[in-house]
Amino acid sequence: MTDHPSLDLATFAAQLRFDVIPSSVVERAVNLYVDWLGSALAGKGARPVETIAAFARRAALGGGTDEGGAAEVLIDRTHSTPYFAAMVNGAASHFAEQDDVHNGSVFHPATVVFPVALALAQARGASGRDLITAAIAGYETGIRVGEFLGRSHYKMFHTTGTAGTVAAAATAGRLLGLSPQQMLDAFGSAGTQASGLWEFLRDAADSKQLHTAMAAANGLMAAELAADGFRGATRILDGAQGMAAGMSSDADPARLVDRLGERWATAETSFKYHASCRHSHPAADALLAVIGGERLLASDIARVTAHVHQGALDVLGAVVVPRTVHQAKFNMGTVLGLVALHGYAGVNEFEGSFDAESVAAFRDKVEMVFDDEVDRAYPARWIGKVTVVTHDGRRYAGRVDEPKGDPGNTLSRDEIAEKVRRLAAFSGAASDGEVSDLLYGAWQVTSCDVMGSVLRGFRG
Repeated sequence: MTDHPSLDLATFAAQLRFDVIPSSVVERAVNLYVDWLGSALAGKGARPVETIAAFARRAALGGGTDEGGAAEVLIDRTHSTPYFAAMVNGAASHFAEQDDVHNGSVFHPATVVFPVALALAQARGASGRDLITAAIAGYETGIRVGEFLGRSHYKMFHTTGTAGTVAAAATAGRLLGLSPQQMLDAFGSAGTQASGLWEFLRDAADSKQLHTAMAAANGLMAAELAADGFRGATRILDGAQGMAAGMSSDADPARLVDRLGERWATAETSFKYHASCRHSHPAADALLAVIGGERLLASDIARVTAHVHQGALDVLGAVVVPRTVHQAKFNMGTVLGLVALHGYAGVNEFEGSFDAESVAAFRDKVEMVFDDEVDRAYPARWIGKVTVVTHDGRRYAGRVDEPKGDPGNTLSRDEIAEKVRRLAAFSGAASDGEVSDLLYGAWQVTSCDVMGSVLRGFRG
């Protein structure tokens, strides 16, 4: 390590080789890739996603048709330039709220990393190993940037839009074969474009999908520019007028290089089980544990108190009475109502009953309170604690230390495959037979010599 952590991180991303990555990390990355494909397919038909896709078709040479480029747009199976394919796939995969999350950085890596990795791998005829190596470079970079920016950053900024832009640049830079100095230039151009504010939650705006669309596209552009000699600020992360200076009050530059090549943050990444904001998952799982353990019905419950960290209050507290499905995914009462009534808060449960009278009635029984233990553990650990009071006066405490999907309570490959099938069926993006073909190729991505269409098989 040098006294220039940004350069150290850029050097790591530029020089990462498949053969030095532990097999367990490769396996995790493949699982995360398959999981991401499901989320990308789930965005088909969603108005914000289709609006961005329509813009991309108008803007891209060739109009987004098969003649427009080699990179695949998953929601409609057209092809476009890598820039616009990454843009649309980035938007699509952040709509259903089923894309992965890294706890410590409070960052959703897949939705900004894999759109870039897939688009450039297809456009350049790269191998599946190249794709996975680039993706891991993006995960390791973005997670460390998110951790570096700290908790204060997340209070105002959507880390997936900010750190995600640098993660996308690292992914693209690795596939483009950038030198360490060029990668640093790419970081500089990515960081100066990094953006994403939480204000959209209050009025159900569509900004969240725009954050990931532009993080993916702008990160890719930053790397392409660097490859052509375009210079970026070399200390965009920790400089006097860089990201941390403008976006954080607790940034720690040591986090940028934390055990590079020894600690594999990719393997720490969690899958999302419920189709809602991850801040709601710990309490949802704790409530399910009480309901299952005590054999309660939703109608037995008079009151639920969710004991949460400050980040949950900041993000979920903005939505009091949700007006849309997407807003409902950021409302603790709605999420707990769905799990109490249905046993799961999935895409179909939200679509069918987020505003049902029974769910709204349960929502009004839920309150969030700050919990010091939960807050001290966050963001490294997302503890779930609830207190449940029944109509007849019984009182129960529920707790989970690892919500379903965390590395210690992970999804199996069968569960991931079922999730992909459920998401594809939800949007109608692919038939069950087509999903079977997609899964067959995706699980074997590291054996693929040339990345072709993921929805039309692959060549090994």
